[in-house]
Amino acid sequence: MTYPADLKYTSDHEWIQIDGATARVGITDYAQKQLGDVVYLELPQVGRTLKKGEVFGTIESVKAVSELYSPVDGEITEVHSALVQNPETVNKDPHGSWMIAMKVTGGQDALLDSAAYTELTK
Repeated sequence: MTYPADLKYTSDHEWIQIDGATARVGITDYAQKQLGDVVYLELPQVGRTLKKGEVFGTIESVKAVSELYSPVDGEITEVHSALVQNPETVNKDPHGSWMIAMKVTGGQDALLDSAAYTELTK
């Protein structure tokens, strides 16, 4: 699997697309394959402030419930409510299915690029 080069990644299998001071966050193809069929998604309220590594929600599949971790420090500016209504979209298009948008305030230094994340998931 080749991971999109325009995204950054975490060892917790989240991706982040940073555009200036804003970013969108989702889970990687690797993560959705490990989870199996996604059936439920719980996301936070807009306005919540997160620290890098802090849990911002949960994703539930037929196999397991997993926590979602913030890849950076920041404030949630938007929640993808359509994805909450149709969480199975994550299985069809994990890198196109953002979960939260945030205003980034720090913590992006340790993110992995596509090559490093590919190595991590081998």
